[in-house]
Amino acid sequence: MKSYNSLRSIVLSLVFLLPFGMMLNAQKVQYWRPYGQTGLHVFEPGKADTVLFEGLKVRIGGAFAQQYQGLSHENQATAVTKTVGGVEYNPNKLYNLGKGFNLAEANMYIDAQLDDGIRLAVEGYMSARHHQEFWVKGGYIQVDKLPMFGNPEWFTKYFRAKIGHFEVNYGDQHFRRTDGGNAAWNPFVGNYIMDAFATEIGGEVYAFPTKNITAMVGLTSGLIGGDIAAGTTKKPSVYAKLAYDKEFSDNMRFRISGSVYANKESGRNTLFGGDRTGSRYYLVMEAAQFVPRGATTLSSANATDNAFSGRINPGFSTNVTTWQIAPFVKLAGLEVFATFEQAKGYASSDPKSETGFTKRKATQVAVEGLYRFLPREQVYVGARYNTVKGQLNARIAGDQSVNRMELVAGWYATKNLLLKGEIVNQKYVDWPTDNIFYKGQFNGFMIEAAVGF
Repeated sequence: MKSYNSLRSIVLSLVFLLPFGMMLNAQKVQYWRPYGQTGLHVFEPGKADTVLFEGLKVRIGGAFAQQYQGLSHENQATAVTKTVGGVEYNPNKLYNLGKGFNLAEANMYIDAQLDDGIRLAVEGYMSARHHQEFWVKGGYIQVDKLPMFGNPEWFTKYFRAKIGHFEVNYGDQHFRRTDGGNAAWNPFVGNYIMDAFATEIGGEVYAFPTKNITAMVGLTSGLIGGDIAAGTTKKPSVYAKLAYDKEFSDNMRFRISGSVYANKESGRNTLFGGDRTGSRYYLVMEAAQFVPRGATTLSSANATDNAFSGRINPGFSTNVTTWQIAPFVKLAGLEVFATFEQAKGYASSDPKSETGFTKRKATQVAVEGLYRFLPREQVYVGARYNTVKGQLNARIAGDQSVNRMELVAGWYATKNLLLKGEIVNQKYVDWPTDNIFYKGQFNGFMIEAAVGF
């Protein structure tokens, strides 16, 4: 009876709040990227002032995603016997993977127009693979005008400032990736194998010298969260981007951007490990049993502790320097997006010689082609090839690589509802025989439904 009363209370509350929520969702804010199909192909929002300021406005938005997974995996790694707490296990034995639904994920967005040209954004994960509890992604203020100084035209036309805890604007792929429940901008189901994504505390300054050029410099803490402890290394991250973006006609657009990011020394930099939601490919290439960090007993593989299956984090958590070139071409319904990225660095846990740490290198290439058709381009088909190569593990000599091929089809049933299906194949090359990735691969299909509003 108690559970029934609780359910009834929730339903009644939703019915009562629905008109209020719809009213909040209808509010318009300035210099902002919509969360559904309308937000496709938007990188940094431009400086076109298309929304009239009419006082304080608050917009509530959200994003939801659900997948059905049909993947299998295999390897040929040498069996290894280890003992933990008197129990023997093989760390190279893969998890017994089957088919089924993954955890439904959801995001919540609050966008408030505080004043003319000044917007506040608060972003949170309501449910995610890595954190099932509500988890705040970040919050920031974006300043496109200076009403306190009479809105000088030079700033309104040519500059923007962003201050707070936000998604670092390194590269262009993060504008097309899945972020928890927000999957409406990603034409595929998975993100890149080496996923550059981080939230840090600091500021970014943008310049828009012409309609087609965007320049940005950023300075952040270099850490995923706050840290006031004495004696810890906290050197800032410094990064920059330059982009050229031009629509030659209604059917032809070209963009190319170059980004650099550097952190000389940090206690825990997370540029390639900052995702707090986890990967879409649940438990692929994960060991059936493992010992969690800091533990002395065995644990079975699970979606939370093994949240980043199928990805490669090169582990440049102490020192990292990386750059990325990203071209984008759209000719009518045909669309090509590519990334070339090279990163160097090390972690404090890497082997250290008498002369210090040796920087490792990782190179990533990704190319995707899509064709969108029907009146509002609501249907698309496409393919993506993604490869990462380098010394991806500090304790393994030489280079290793991971290669992935994806085929996808998608349908925007409405501008806020996307259904997509993907076939994926990922292979691990040049890993040693005693490593779980030796001659490893996973393949199969994924089906995902996503909502963004």
